[in-house]
Amino acid sequence: MGYSLLRYEKKENFAILTIARPEVLNALSTPLLTELGQAIGEVGKDDGVRVLIITGMGEKAFVAGADIKELEALASIPEAQAYLRRGQVIFNCIEGLGKPVIAAINGFALGGGCEMAMACSIRIASDKARFGQPEINLGIIPGYGGTQRLPRHIGKGPALELLLTGKMIDAQEALRLGLVNAVVPPDKLMSTAEELASVIASKSVHAVRMILEAVNRGIGITLEDGLAIESHLGAQTFLTQEAKQGLRAFLEKKK
Repeated sequence: MGYSLLRYEKKENFAILTIARPEVLNALSTPLLTELGQAIGEVGKDDGVRVLIITGMGEKAFVAGADIKELEALASIPEAQAYLRRGQVIFNCIEGLGKPVIAAINGFALGGGCEMAMACSIRIASDKARFGQPEINLGIIPGYGGTQRLPRHIGKGPALELLLTGKMIDAQEALRLGLVNAVVPPDKLMSTAEELASVIASKSVHAVRMILEAVNRGIGITLEDGLAIESHLGAQTFLTQEAKQGLRAFLEKKK
């Protein structure tokens, strides 16, 4: 892959995608989002990549938000809605990739950065990371999924507090709220993310994809409807060669 605003590296059966605009704290410009959408599409097609890690370049920021100059230039409601919808679609592609996406959050994850992290499957944060949806301070609201994903991650009350105050929280508070899965020292961030990626990549590709689909489709619907999805997807896994080998190995006390 050849990109100017991203860095892409493959390692065995997982890959690392780095947002590379450190001079502006990796802000999400339109060209960057275009490259991000293309990269996610390519990862989805690459059977050799079982897990994707997304991180930010530099020590200060994962992604510190959208490009404010672009937001200020929006001149009509249709234009603004199309602008926001484009980002939503790209983040939906991250969430619906069909492969686990690990956010390795090395610094500020604010606005669109927090929204992108929430679109990922799992979030590992440096203890230097900071999180927030500060759009209210600019007289606007989150537009890349923040009002929808944040309540799903941490609950309605805590989400509304963050959304309505625009305050920033540290990594430990994000962990307490359930926004991130783990907090590690900065020098352990990538090794922790890569170790997790390797573990997940060693599992059944089909079962991993079915788990992601079951969870993503089940969020926000009734338990009964979710169970129907689970049984439908689960039944399909029993017919794979991986499942047949795994079940037989267990019965024979083999790996």
